[in-house]
Amino acid sequence: MIRDRKDIPRFSDVSDEQWSDWRWQLRHRLTTTEDFESVLNLTEAQRRDLEACMGKFRVSVTPYYASLMDPDDPTDPVRMQGVPTPAELVISAEDLEDAVAEDFDSPTPRITHRYPDRVLFVVTEMCSMYCRHCTRRRLVGGTEDIVAQDEIDNAIKYIERATEVRDVLISGGDPLVLSDAQLEKIIRRVRAIDHVEIIRIGSRMPVVCPQRVTPELVEMLRKYHPLYFNTHFNHPQEFTPESKLACDRLADAGINLGNQTVLMRGINDNAAVMKKLSHKLLQYRVKPYYYYQCDLAQGTAHFRTSVAKGIEIYESLRGHTTGFGVPTYIIDAVGGGGKTPVFPNYVISQAPGKVVLRNYEGYITTYDEPLDYDPHAIDHLDRQAAHRSEVGQAGVSGLLDGRISALKPEGFDEIHRRDGIQHRLNADEHKWQRFHMGEALGAESQAAQPGNGHANGNGQKRNGKNGHSRNGKSRSNGEA
Repeated sequence: MIRDRKDIPRFSDVSDEQWSDWRWQLRHRLTTTEDFESVLNLTEAQRRDLEACMGKFRVSVTPYYASLMDPDDPTDPVRMQGVPTPAELVISAEDLEDAVAEDFDSPTPRITHRYPDRVLFVVTEMCSMYCRHCTRRRLVGGTEDIVAQDEIDNAIKYIERATEVRDVLISGGDPLVLSDAQLEKIIRRVRAIDHVEIIRIGSRMPVVCPQRVTPELVEMLRKYHPLYFNTHFNHPQEFTPESKLACDRLADAGINLGNQTVLMRGINDNAAVMKKLSHKLLQYRVKPYYYYQCDLAQGTAHFRTSVAKGIEIYESLRGHTTGFGVPTYIIDAVGGGGKTPVFPNYVISQAPGKVVLRNYEGYITTYDEPLDYDPHAIDHLDRQAAHRSEVGQAGVSGLLDGRISALKPEGFDEIHRRDGIQHRLNADEHKWQRFHMGEALGAESQAAQPGNGHANGNGQKRNGKNGHSRNGKSRSNGEA
């Protein structure tokens, strides 16, 4: 049960006006052992443990979020997210400083460009609260300096140059620690870029400091549609009248809301808890978007669950509640592989014209596929929508539509050369390239080899000439 803040001695004299002021909340964050001791009933052992954790990773909790903690229960799900324990000091063998290689995909400071058409824009390293499971703990809290203006400027210049980017995610830290004016300056500049179609904001403020979502902030944001907002509820205990008001204000402004949950041991790794979380989110007009397998961030091993538990939870949601309320289970692949969805197996088997499926109940049936389906009969659709450039990132989709013929592991070519010499049999790499890929042959060559074309080893075009689509027809230069 949520305590009345007036019953907490540290906050008993705080006026309603102060409590509702997000700036007051940030100025009075709990950052020391003594601060936590004034809100929680710590044993001597718990106090020693807390003191031992100070200085390793940044610690900060808003008064509001601290008021949601059970003062006597160290396994309280809110308390576990905000109060460090000695388990953070244990570095497991699989831990990584940059767990999902965001810095590897950073072409300029504050930008991560991993996927073809979108970028992550980290506008600050500061948060109102530093979550104990944070995947960016290498970065956040290192400084309370809000904006490095030259880095912000260079990041925006990068987005301007990268014409393939249509989607910008503004994150941090937490971008809502910025003032309305600071945040609007950034959003306005991004919105002014012609090829940017949508802007997203990632913030945990509606959960840990809902007072930040003021009418003034919302009025500013609504000027920059289409705008999307992702927040971060992890447990039903985080739903309060204050958090509902914050979500209502955003939704009423026409801002689409999504939620990303981290699956954590002892906090939400339970089917009933996750179902209740999804139901509450929908009542708040927030789409349950993702739930993540806990990343391999340094000092977070004690939060991680098995992947089997994540799949079990998905089984408990799919079919058992509305499909709109079922988030996608995601593993953010180590080394920069990106967000990888993980599902139970619903396709049991396949045969020509038949797919054998099972549903959430275990009901097994077949779907009859049309035997006369011709994928080439829709080639005219290629002319109806331009293909965006995805240089080097065709992936499995490129295999399926004929843009590339293989995805090679790192060092594949070097290994198979066996340090040998180049001779007449291996000198011409065209012999391993499919004829329907690559540049159109010259008239003279076409006469000798009608209909054949060549590409380089990864399916890319040579000499800047037009490439071929899956049916052998040429595509305009610059299309994927």
